[in-house]
Amino acid sequence: MADLSQAIVLLVALLVLLASGVWVALVLIACGILSIVLYADAPAGIIFATKAWDSSASWALTALPLFIWMGEILYRTRLAEDMFSGLGPWVQRLPGRLVHVNTFGCGIFAAVSGSSAATAATIGRISLPELKARGYDDSISIGSLAGAGTLGLLIPPSIVMIVYAVAAQVSIIRLFVAGVLPGIMLMCLFSLYIAIWSLRHPDRVPTDVEDLTLGEKIRRLRLLLPVVLLIMAVIGSIYGGIATATEAAVLGVIGSLVIAAFGRSLSWKTFTDSLLGAARTSCMISFILIGAAYLTSAMSFTGLPANLAAWIGSLGLNQYALIAVLTVFFIILGAFLDGISIVVLTTSVLLPAVLAAGIDPIWFGIYLILTVEMAQITPPIGFNLFVIQGITGRNLFELVRMAFPFFLLLVLATVIVTVFPQIVMVLPNAM
Repeated sequence: MADLSQAIVLLVALLVLLASGVWVALVLIACGILSIVLYADAPAGIIFATKAWDSSASWALTALPLFIWMGEILYRTRLAEDMFSGLGPWVQRLPGRLVHVNTFGCGIFAAVSGSSAATAATIGRISLPELKARGYDDSISIGSLAGAGTLGLLIPPSIVMIVYAVAAQVSIIRLFVAGVLPGIMLMCLFSLYIAIWSLRHPDRVPTDVEDLTLGEKIRRLRLLLPVVLLIMAVIGSIYGGIATATEAAVLGVIGSLVIAAFGRSLSWKTFTDSLLGAARTSCMISFILIGAAYLTSAMSFTGLPANLAAWIGSLGLNQYALIAVLTVFFIILGAFLDGISIVVLTTSVLLPAVLAAGIDPIWFGIYLILTVEMAQITPPIGFNLFVIQGITGRNLFELVRMAFPFFLLLVLATVIVTVFPQIVMVLPNAM
């Protein structure tokens, strides 16, 4: 009963503070202090100082601001516009035609940005006005962008992957590699749905096709060359064992600066704006990580995490039942917290129970990111929905309705990787 009362008090405090608009990091620190003061005999201040240093003095975290800066630089280039022009001629014969640019464009940009919101915003600013001008139905155009924008979390280099790797103390490189096949699978699921929807609603898809020769298509495809080379440099160097995640992030920053310079979008203003944007985002994430590390440490003094893991283990759930319960839990949690907060808040608490059930922590990381992707398009705190609302000005509930089929596809992807875990593990196990 004591453990239950502790959990209820901390959960109520967490929800009340979050609902009142307090910063997530401050909420985590406040709950950590509360748990120590009420349920443990330990010096709260000394523990905070120690955990703040331990959680921030990590070499693995140096890749985080670099990948964020890379995405900020590319966000200010003509990359999205070039991707639309380069991909358009190759997808216009598929059912759904240019709507597929949302999926493939987001997949490509995800491989160089690491951020879901940045992916949705960058591709959406170019694709949505273009699709609307050509007469494409808003529901499939906007819905596909909301769904495909989440690829920024799953396709490496992903900021959330780095956060999970640090929290779970697993290899960032193996986690990056593990996300490749699930990311491609998710792109295929999105495109398959677009094709099926278009075949069922032929009257809502324009029939105009740009008549281009093969040579013209190839010339348009050359617009994708800079970003393809950048992806090869970043992901290829990691997978080939040539560079660590941090070294690959340095390559990514240098490559993005070169792309911006050749595209004539690199000025002193864009350089400083990208640097300040990366600094703000990095500081926000680091602050949340410090708060989560402190709360986790504080809770360990109360014995709550160990008792929770023991309770879950005592239920005798097999792997599938455990994953089903956790999926529902993460979907509910995703309605109130952003992805990074979900990862740092739950990883340390749930990982002992997950490991006890025989689940690989690398696989669990990809599974967790898939559930976090659902949170990106789940009201009331769905970051992608807010980003798209800013672009389109549409009602939030209308956007939820448009994105719902792609939410179900994310659930389907979670089921697939649960039934066939080798989709996640085959590449990291081959390293």
